[in-house]
Amino acid sequence: MKNLQGIIRKSTSNALNQWERLGYVANNLANLNTKGYKNIRFEQLLSPDGYLTGAVRTDYQQGSTQITSNPYDLAIDGQGYIPVFNERGQVAYTRDGAFKQGKDGYLVTADDWIVGNGIKIPSNSYRFEIKKNGEVFTYEKGDSKGKKIGTIPLVVFANPEGLDQCDMNKMSPTDLSGEPKLVKNHERFLQNQLENSNVSVFGSVTDMLRLNASMLASTKMMKVVDDMYNKSINIRE
Repeated sequence: MKNLQGIIRKSTSNALNQWERLGYVANNLANLNTKGYKNIRFEQLLSPDGYLTGAVRTDYQQGSTQITSNPYDLAIDGQGYIPVFNERGQVAYTRDGAFKQGKDGYLVTADDWIVGNGIKIPSNSYRFEIKKNGEVFTYEKGDSKGKKIGTIPLVVFANPEGLDQCDMNKMSPTDLSGEPKLVKNHERFLQNQLENSNVSVFGSVTDMLRLNASMLASTKMMKVVDDMYNKSINIRE
């Protein structure tokens, strides 16, 4: 009887573990077209007592870059994050460079977080340029000399795996990630480009199909064991 109860407990725990993994796969697929999104893996491990456990891992490999016609778009070529902050002073970090001109002319994210320390593009600007090192220049006319109006900072973390994911494709530091470190003298910014997510649609769909088959098998096994358990109770009675 105790053996049957143990099998039921393990099967239930393992099924819940598979459900959790399926949730991560579904979330990856949902963010397939989210710029700068990083694929999250839920790696399953079998403990010595027969229970499935898991560890969450983030794949920080760079996604492909897409050329756009929007001068507000910005991709990062290599490691790093762009600091952004909201009206409450909360700071976060992102690789999603789908920026825009927000209230009062400031360069902001899609959900209106201010980029860097606040870069205001004048209303009379003919065009602006974001150089590879993050310096932003504005031009009053086509042949005029550029005027520097700010610099978009780039930071890195000692352990990106330790970052916490926040809403709208942002990250926040933790004790595990360490504090952000400013990158100097770099040439990693690419204007008029966006980084795509690094999610593999084929790999995610394959994982989902495998998990679905595994969960069906686990459910059937639990039904068989439950029937055996009920029969053993009836025999004792």
